[in-house]
Amino acid sequence: MAYQKPKGTADILPGESEKWQFVEETARLLFKDYEFHEIRTPIFEHYEVISRSVGDTTDIVSKEMYDFYDKGDRHITLRPEGTAPVVRSFVENKLFGPEFQKPYKTYYMGPMFRYERPQAGRFRQFHQIGVEVFGSTNPATDVETMMMAMDYYQQLGVNHIRLVINSLGSREDRQVYRQALIDYLEPHFDELSKDSQTRLHNNPLRVLDSKDQKDKVIVENAPSILDYLGEESAAFFNQVKDMLTALEVDFEIDHRMVRGLDYYNHTIFEIMSEAPGFGGAITTICAGGRYDGLVADLGGPETAGFGFALGIERAIITIEAEGAAIPMLNQIDAYVVGLGETTNIEALKLVQSIRQAGFSAERDFLNRKAKAQFKSANKLNARLVLTIGETELAEGTVNVKQMETRKEKTVLLEDIYTRFAEIYDELTEV
Repeated sequence: MAYQKPKGTADILPGESEKWQFVEETARLLFKDYEFHEIRTPIFEHYEVISRSVGDTTDIVSKEMYDFYDKGDRHITLRPEGTAPVVRSFVENKLFGPEFQKPYKTYYMGPMFRYERPQAGRFRQFHQIGVEVFGSTNPATDVETMMMAMDYYQQLGVNHIRLVINSLGSREDRQVYRQALIDYLEPHFDELSKDSQTRLHNNPLRVLDSKDQKDKVIVENAPSILDYLGEESAAFFNQVKDMLTALEVDFEIDHRMVRGLDYYNHTIFEIMSEAPGFGGAITTICAGGRYDGLVADLGGPETAGFGFALGIERAIITIEAEGAAIPMLNQIDAYVVGLGETTNIEALKLVQSIRQAGFSAERDFLNRKAKAQFKSANKLNARLVLTIGETELAEGTVNVKQMETRKEKTVLLEDIYTRFAEIYDELTEV
């Protein structure tokens, strides 16, 4: 029987993995410019870390987690998102201590796991890049972090993007609004979708996020959370808007945007793509916000937090929908053609010597004819081809050909071993 990968997972093969490397490396370089540093947390966590952070009534905890009891009867879950594990690590490692730079800025990238229906760009094992900032209540932190997300997509070549923001206010504001929303929705209970009926008293804000068409019509006239912001919350949100305006950044306000996780408060945001390849559809490609109570919820001191996450799979789809090119490093410095079995050892010595000199190199291992080997060199886009046959082996030489100019030169084997960099520069200089 031929085994297959589990449903909702993907093999990322050579040719595709280079796209992932580009997306990841672009993040590493840009985030360093903003003084963010990488954190790597375990791929599984204690169940309570996620349920306490994300919220028991969210779809993630109630339906989607890959949780199990291990051999020590501990309740464990594969991580379904990145923020809660980073916050747990922040508290456990006392990164709030005076010896650490404030605000504390960190980023992560890696696989997450949710049991949901697989669809385009959404898998059961999916991959996220995310950032977290701890210790700043300054709205400038919100704006700077959102700008970093916008910068990131522009560096990927994604320009058809929109920034959409909202405020969820303080926990007190949300409680008042929550009751107002329940009061508005209850008369429509029978018209709501089954999911929204379940959420009405457990997590009514999620009804605003429903994709059901009937629900959308009902929430069209729902009260706006912006009308329930306290004085401090409204002032904070006004500063966020003023700063975005000062930076000449276009943004929209969507008072129905709530995000799916319970820990958010104050500023939340989404970056939407209108890339031509999406055929007019508007797609969320990045989301995040402020979560000032989460560190304390997980046993740390009262510490402000702000962050965002984006899916790598979705980022690659977006780049392609944008029609942007993903740079692919599809060239090697040298290819060694060995003719005859007696050249096998010398071809091995040559290719290793070239690599040790700091260049990329490949060789033939199948004892093929010269024509087939040169075809491979062309396919690999080799700049130089070094040919060694039995005659060259006896004479202690190698034939070196610059593939673009077709210029050829006979070189002593000893010179390849001792000064390949000079020979390479001499033959490849324009």
